[in-house]
Formats: sequence, C-alpha cells, structure tokens
Amino acid sequence: MRNTARWAATLALTATAVCGPLTGAALAAPATAPASLYAPSALVLTVGHGDSAAAATPLRAVTLNCAPTASGTHPAPVSACAELRGVAGDFAALTARDDVLCTKQYDPVVVTVDGVWEGKRVSYERTFANQCVKSSYLTSVFSF
Repeated sequence: MRNTARWAATLALTATAVCGPLTGAALAAPATAPASLYAPSALVLTVGHGDSAAAATPLRAVTLNCAPTASGTHPAPVSACAELRGVAGDFAALTARDDVLCTKQYDPVVVTVDGVWEGKRVSYERTFANQCVKSSYLTSVFSF
C-alpha cells in the first residue's frame, strides 16, 4: 500500500508541475504573443521653404499611421493612407493634376517623409518649385 500512496503522490505532484502553468493568467496573456498582426506603417511628414531638407527649416510636421487603421495628426489620414496604398507606398508615383496653372516664380518648398511603410524603412524628399506646384499634386498626402 505504501508504494501505491507514493505513486499517487508522485503523479499528483507531476501533474501539478506540468499543468499548473497552463491555468489562470498564463493562458490569458502569453508572453510571446505578437503586438500586432499588421506590418507597421507610421510616417512623419514635414514641409518647409528651401532647396533641400538640409537647408530648410520645417514649418509644419504631421504624423500619419496607416496600419491597422488610419490615424495621426495629418488632416486627412484616411484618404492619405488610401492614396499611398494605391501606389504601394511609392511617393514618387504620386502625380500632379494637368489642369492646374502655376506661376514660374521660384520659391522652393521641400517635403520630407521619414518612417516605416508596411514594415519597410522609407525616406523621401521632394522639392517643389513653389507652393502652387506642391498643391497641384492630386493627393491629400502632401496637403497639410
């Protein structure tokens, strides 16, 4: 009978040691769970006057987060994210409208974008001849 009692006690202790961590909080919040199922898309956009980002002082800066939902301080995050998804995050693919007439005055405006788009690091800089040319782009991405 003593062997049966020892065997039962050993089995009970083994079961507690093996199954104990599977109860309660351990099941509710596993330590290795990913923070998100979406690749991050978080960008900082700036605009300033000058020939290049190195020479320009930023006048405005906004944030744009596109995954999993559109948010940030950008005035139109939903349409900006939709436009970027339409060009697969390629800022150079954003095009200007043909029906806008701008003066040839050279008063350069530089736009920069830094951050992450769908998990990949991005850095973009574009200098427009003036504010009118920047505004002629058929996009809400640069409208801030």
